[in-house]
Amino acid sequence: MSEVRILSPRPVRRTSTGIHRGDVMVAVHLGRFLNNRKVLTVIAMKRVRLAAVISSMVFAGASWAAGAAPGASMAAGKACETQNSKQCQDSQTPQSVLSRLQAGNKRFVKDTTVQRNLRVQAHETAPGQYPLASVVSCFDSRIPPEIVFDQGIGDIFIARNAGNVISDDVLGSLEFGSKAAGAKLIVVLGHTQCGAIKGACDNVELGNLTGLLAKIKPAISKIPDDGKDRSSKNYAFVDMVGEQNVRLGVQTIRDKSPILKEMEDKGQIMIVGAMYDLKTGKVNFYDVPDSTTVKLKKI
Repeated sequence: MSEVRILSPRPVRRTSTGIHRGDVMVAVHLGRFLNNRKVLTVIAMKRVRLAAVISSMVFAGASWAAGAAPGASMAAGKACETQNSKQCQDSQTPQSVLSRLQAGNKRFVKDTTVQRNLRVQAHETAPGQYPLASVVSCFDSRIPPEIVFDQGIGDIFIARNAGNVISDDVLGSLEFGSKAAGAKLIVVLGHTQCGAIKGACDNVELGNLTGLLAKIKPAISKIPDDGKDRSSKNYAFVDMVGEQNVRLGVQTIRDKSPILKEMEDKGQIMIVGAMYDLKTGKVNFYDVPDSTTVKLKKI
C-alpha cells in the first residue's frame, strides 16, 4: 500500500495527483504491492520542493496496487484521472462526456478548478491519445476550451479558427477525432461579442480573412430585419448572429459528414452547440436532449 508521511508541521494540501507541491519535509514509502510487485522505496529527508516524479510515484503506487496501469484503474462509468487508455474512453457515453464538460465549466466559473500535475499527464499520455470530446472553437484568445471546461492534457481535441467556422479541414479533423480516435462528443463553441461575427456584420475585407467572414454571412441572413442596427455596434444583434452561426455549424457537420451523421444516428456520438459568455465565463449548451440546457432562440 502507498504511504506518505509528512515530517514537517507545515500543512500540505492534497490534489488530484497526490500532494500539493511545496517546501516540506517528506518521507515517501511505496510499500509492497498487493499483487507481489517489486517493492519500491523512495526516501526524501531534506527540505525540497516536491518534484512531479514523487507525486507520480505515489499515484502510480495506488493504481498498481489495484492491479491496473497508472491512471487507468477505474470502475465502469467513472472518469479516469488521465485519459491514457482505451478503457477510460470506452467507459464513457456521449451524455456523460457532456456532463463532464458542464461540470468543468461550473468549476471554472466558481474558480474551483481541479489542480492537475500536467507534467505527469504529459508523460502518461505520451504513448497514445484517447480524448473524450472534440471542440470547434473561435480563434479568440479569451476562450481556451481546455481551461473554460477545466480539462487536462489528453482530454479533448481542439479545432480553432476565427468564427468557429466548419470548413472541410475542420470536418476532416472531426471525423478523425470521432471515427478513428473515439471521441464521443462534438461541441461547436461560439462566444459573445465575437470579433469575426462583428467583421462579417460590417462587411470587413482583409486579405484571406474576407473569404472566411463570407462563411459567416448565412448566419446574418437568418436574423429577420426589424429595422434596428445590423452592424457590430448593436451588441444584441452580434450575439444573435453568433448563436445562429453555432446552430448552422452544427447543421453543417450533419449535412456534410455522412460519417459523423451516421455515428450520431446510432448514438455513438453527440453533436451540440454552445456559447461562451466572455463576461461571466459560463458556457450555455444548446439543443441538447437534456431539460437543464438552454435552447436557442426561435428565429
